[in-house]
Amino acid sequence: MITDTSFWNEVTQLVLTSSIIIDRPKGSAHPRYAEVTYPLDYGYLENTSSSDGSGIDVWLGLWNTNPRHEGHEILTGILCTFDTLKRDAEIKLLIGCTQEEIEIILNFHGEIPTLFIPNPKAKNEFS
Repeated sequence: MITDTSFWNEVTQLVLTSSIIIDRPKGSAHPRYAEVTYPLDYGYLENTSSSDGSGIDVWLGLWNTNPRHEGHEILTGILCTFDTLKRDAEIKLLIGCTQEEIEIILNFHGEIPTLFIPNPKAKNEFS
């Protein structure tokens, strides 16, 4: 078992020192597929970059909208997606997501091959 958590420390630090821009709020329609709505807030980390040329994508769980948790983002894990049609791979950070929300996000991605990698440091920090 790997016990080095430096990767997770660095990604968590990036999240804590970046502004989260929610450009697709929960319930909003997908920009290209109007019939698809976002089940949770979706956006990106400002002043970051990813393979698609925009910021690092984030899914924001409802844990972060509770006033008693304000400012205490928890990096739940990373979602890796591979779109075989676009021949494209991306990562998406899951922040403050419960297990139920992780399942909702996985279902949202549907047929796209997706891998969730949990942050071992976030285990049992929320429910």
